[in-house]
Amino acid sequence: MNNAVILAGGQGKRMKADIPKPMFKVLGEPMLEWVIKACEGAGINKLCIVKGFMSEMIDEYLNGRYETVLQSERLGTGHAVMQAVPFMKENGGGNTLVLCGDAPFIDSETIKKSLEMHESEGNSITVITAVSENPKGYGRIIRGENGITSIVEEKDATIAQKEIKEINSGAYWFKTADLMEYLGELTTNNSQGEYYLTDSVFIALNKGRRVNAYISENPDVVLGANDRKGLLELNTVARMAVIEKHLENGVEFNCIDGVVIGRDVEIGAGTEIMAGTHLRGKTVIGKNCLIGPNCIIDDCDIKDGVSLNYVQAFKSTIDAGVKIGPWVHIRPGSHIKSGVKIGDFVEIKNSTIGEGTAVAHLTYVGDSDVGKKVNFGCGTVTVNYDGIVKSRCEIGDNCFIGCNTNLIAPVKLGKGVYTAAGTTVTKDVPDYALAIDRGTVQIKEGYSLRKLKKRLEKA
Repeated sequence: MNNAVILAGGQGKRMKADIPKPMFKVLGEPMLEWVIKACEGAGINKLCIVKGFMSEMIDEYLNGRYETVLQSERLGTGHAVMQAVPFMKENGGGNTLVLCGDAPFIDSETIKKSLEMHESEGNSITVITAVSENPKGYGRIIRGENGITSIVEEKDATIAQKEIKEINSGAYWFKTADLMEYLGELTTNNSQGEYYLTDSVFIALNKGRRVNAYISENPDVVLGANDRKGLLELNTVARMAVIEKHLENGVEFNCIDGVVIGRDVEIGAGTEIMAGTHLRGKTVIGKNCLIGPNCIIDDCDIKDGVSLNYVQAFKSTIDAGVKIGPWVHIRPGSHIKSGVKIGDFVEIKNSTIGEGTAVAHLTYVGDSDVGKKVNFGCGTVTVNYDGIVKSRCEIGDNCFIGCNTNLIAPVKLGKGVYTAAGTTVTKDVPDYALAIDRGTVQIKEGYSLRKLKKRLEKA
């Protein structure tokens, strides 16, 4: 049975934040999650996460998805893997993949292909490597006739060895039984007084076992971040990789300033993404849409031909041909049906807006079911919360809601209802009726002269 051990105990002091280093985010997801998804995509579902600094944060994030073990003392990578020995014994008999939780760009294809090499060659250890034009700072891979002969860290490398461009990613496949054997033979006889996992390579070679390296087709597998600058670089690499994928699929970008797209987002051909737009989560966008500028779309399903301008939308569905914006907030649980037009300074929350309805400006529609071809006048509010419970409004087809109407939920407007401007509706209105609620206007002449007397005298 194959399994994986993910090292996620790093503190990342140079990040200057009290969270585990693998919990820093790349494109909105913790680096740890990138590594987990790569394993899952390669069919490896037996995972053990080695935690250390702020371990409770790792536990809270994983929420029981995978087994965790604690490295209470930071005594090196070998020591971290030692904490997972009980896990490996329980899931033994196969191979163990060791990965760094703060190297987010390991990918499923690299994991699968390196395992194929590992098994076909009968390797005791297979090191995952990459070729880099700028190998500075990484361990160099020294090859012989029958595989690799050593991994040399830069500080120990000769001038000739520093010219080698194949570098260690810090990811390894081991025969599980061999790995547990090597862990028992690691020592702290080094300048740092730590147990180095890389020493297992030398132990294996001294035992006459085969060690080889798989060169990943993805040179970014080696990338990690030690500080905020490095984290920014990771985000830049990931951001551009996602944008390039969408460009290849027929998505248009006339400017990518401020554009950030999550790697799970799907976008149809012919859609244009404008500057300042963030697309997050499991968002799906159809064909021939115009998204932006300056939109935030999170976990939404957006159909073909939609136009969004300065819109923030969350966990909602927007049907074909809808035009929304500018400065509109679509809150979770909303369904905007085809042909709807929503204008400036409108908020929709947990509501269905029927086909062809217009919500032009300065309106709040919350917890409501709105029919087809309804017109909302400026300043309309569905008053859905009485301080204790939230209630729904129901608005029938072809209603005309006058400016500054308050609908006090729960209330139902039938088909074709009109409400007069300034009306507060507190009870159901039948089909094709007019609701009007206007008190008698009282005019008190000279009132402002008396009230503002002192101010007017100074003028």
